[in-house]
Amino acid sequence: MAYFADLILPLPLDNRFTYSISEEEFQFIQPGMRLAVPFGKNRIYTGIVAAIHQDPPKVYEAKPIHQILDESPVVTEKQLEFWNWIADYYLCTEGEVMKAALPGAFLLESESIVKLKKSSEVDWDALNDEEYLVIEALQRQSSMKIQEIEQLLDKKKVLPVINKLVSRTLVDLNQEIYEQYKPKQVRYVRLNQAYSAEAEMHQLLDELSRAPKQREILLSYFALTARSKKSLKTKELIKESNASASVLKSLIDKGIFEEFFLDTDRVGFDGGSQNKEIHLNEDQRHAFEHIQDNFRENRVCLLHGVTSSGKTELYIKLIEKAIQNGKQALYVLPEIALTTQLIKRLQSYFGDKVLVYHSKYSLNERVEVYRHVLNNSEKGRIVIGARSCIFLPFKDLGLIVVDEEHEATFKQFDPAPRYHARDAAVVLAAKFKANIILGSATPSLESYFNADHNKYALVELTRRYGNVLMPEVEVVDIKTAHRKKKMTGHFSERLIDEIKECLKEGEQIILFQNRRGFSPILECNTCGHSPQCPNCDVSLTYHSHNNQLRCHYCGYHIAMQHKCMACRSNEISTKGFGTEQVETELKALFPESRIARMDQDTTRGKYAYEKIIAAFENEETDILIGTQMLTKGLDFRKVGLVGIMNADNLLNFPDFRAHERSFQLMLQVAGRSGRTKKRGKVLIQSYNPHHRIIQQVSTADYKEMYKEQLEDRYQYKYPPYYRLVRLTVRCRDFSKTNEAAEWLSRSLNSVFDPYVLGPEFPPVARIRNEYYKNILVKIPQKQSLGKTKRIIQKVLNSFKSIGAYRSVRVVANVDPQ
Repeated sequence: MAYFADLILPLPLDNRFTYSISEEEFQFIQPGMRLAVPFGKNRIYTGIVAAIHQDPPKVYEAKPIHQILDESPVVTEKQLEFWNWIADYYLCTEGEVMKAALPGAFLLESESIVKLKKSSEVDWDALNDEEYLVIEALQRQSSMKIQEIEQLLDKKKVLPVINKLVSRTLVDLNQEIYEQYKPKQVRYVRLNQAYSAEAEMHQLLDELSRAPKQREILLSYFALTARSKKSLKTKELIKESNASASVLKSLIDKGIFEEFFLDTDRVGFDGGSQNKEIHLNEDQRHAFEHIQDNFRENRVCLLHGVTSSGKTELYIKLIEKAIQNGKQALYVLPEIALTTQLIKRLQSYFGDKVLVYHSKYSLNERVEVYRHVLNNSEKGRIVIGARSCIFLPFKDLGLIVVDEEHEATFKQFDPAPRYHARDAAVVLAAKFKANIILGSATPSLESYFNADHNKYALVELTRRYGNVLMPEVEVVDIKTAHRKKKMTGHFSERLIDEIKECLKEGEQIILFQNRRGFSPILECNTCGHSPQCPNCDVSLTYHSHNNQLRCHYCGYHIAMQHKCMACRSNEISTKGFGTEQVETELKALFPESRIARMDQDTTRGKYAYEKIIAAFENEETDILIGTQMLTKGLDFRKVGLVGIMNADNLLNFPDFRAHERSFQLMLQVAGRSGRTKKRGKVLIQSYNPHHRIIQQVSTADYKEMYKEQLEDRYQYKYPPYYRLVRLTVRCRDFSKTNEAAEWLSRSLNSVFDPYVLGPEFPPVARIRNEYYKNILVKIPQKQSLGKTKRIIQKVLNSFKSIGAYRSVRVVANVDPQ
């Protein structure tokens, strides 16, 4: 009797692959386990078992598996179902979903190892220079990786050299698998059993009377073990006795102490939970009861609460209720910057039940969080993190909180799967029959539309906590200010006066400019030339801190140019401004103030967000300048003024969501102001102060914006009335990109006309030397989404079979943001 296992491999291939297994393996293997399997000529990959059965594959002969990597499943059945849904809905493969869902350390891949054959006789004269170097190196070390040989020969293509040596039977080329996850080991010490009796102990102390430092370590050991009966860390003992590691080593060498290692968790919480009682005010209590009523009917709940209305307290109460019912809770946030403040709040309330999961955590830390959630341990009852945490292996999920649900960062752009974490979380909640709450001060049009049409339940908080007044919003006309010469750099006279007033009152200030760097364009005043990126169709941005011109798409950089690259003129000026320039101007205007900047350049490290936010919270910073990282849900108590440096570059963007996004960004950043008793102030600088969106922000009129934007969306056939699928054609050859896009457009038009737009070049038509062209397919409400995607998939499959377009890549993006 033959037995088989269907595997999902971490490759962008549509099918699952069938491998043969023995009867004993059939009895042992379960869906969700990892198997190492051969794939292709000589590669070994980690696959996840999707099913075991007795039906042989029809087209090919099943290969046997290489080895079983787990004793129990690392992926749950619910996860496999969820992966399948994501692959189906977002037009990608299960392999791509698997690669995104599992921590990298789980996906072991084999590495090619070159070893010298023991029996081989080397004819040195027959070898060329490169072969000579490889053999010589292999005689000095037992084996080499392909990358090491590449470095040795200083060339990329080394396989021809290795293959020649293999054909002469001088070397062997093998595949070896390495376990990437390494548990963290901590060094402990204990006293040798021989000295546990009192007489021996006294004798030992007498013997060490001539070695005072060693005796001091021993006495410190007794003092520490008397205080706590736990095992003693080597570090603690050295610190307590003020001795050096070498003194302790000599005690270990003498056999007085024994050292041993224990595996410990990298993820953890040091402080105990303070469990501060949360008291809800009347509005919050009413909202809480309303949410609970809707949860009983298993409805998705949209919480529309103005900024500083106390949405987080409601979430904590809901999480507490889920934990009391023995369930797991998931708190999803759009930005890592946001998790910093919330982790402290949740951990001070729930202690070490809270785990954090996002991309700034190391490979090993993510594996440990994953395992805690998989084992449903007490430590992983609550998970907080960015979008990828929806892929964790929950066993008994009871509640999902999606905070700031309107954020575009919930959408994954590259690589596949291009999923939207908010929409996927709604499906995940349905699979677990869990409750889900979407919260925001400025909900996305789609979510509010769903609530408006009774698909979601709507709960509103219209007043700030403690009846604090909404900030006073003032719009400054910088067009007039420029004409009247009332501008200092990029600061209007009005903004400077307000900053001075705020600093005098001892309050803090936030300045928002949604562009990093010093200046986006460097321009020659003589010939008008501005330095461009050689790989992308964008100008280089000037960064003053390292005196570089840098491309924000591909990372290309050159030193700052002091002469025009075209006409060699010295007259070069910068156009536009970013956070760096705002910082430079502020330091000149307010040299006494403590100024910090928060953007992608200053938050590269794991704890960078934490340091900047903590410094601002502890009032070590007076003025904080930042990009949109600042706008989302951060709670600072002493901010008296928020300044939006230039509202126009948000509005003038070629995207149907530009006005909705501008409103959300400006209202969110305004909401950081005046969150305690004193009313805050918001100043918006704009060349077009009478723009509808800026007026709606100044009156915080969400419903007015919603109605107006909805009317436009209906008229021009955009979401929420129509669904969208965007196909992006990518290729290094310009004419091939055009031809392929035309072919795709004609094929789609033959089925979906008149709902196909394009092909069109996007605003940035070339990135990393690849040309891009977009085709947009609109899907009316009455048209079946599933059938439409199946037809698109058929067209894409036909496209892939055309030999001339083999170098062209098509990326499908469902519900693009």
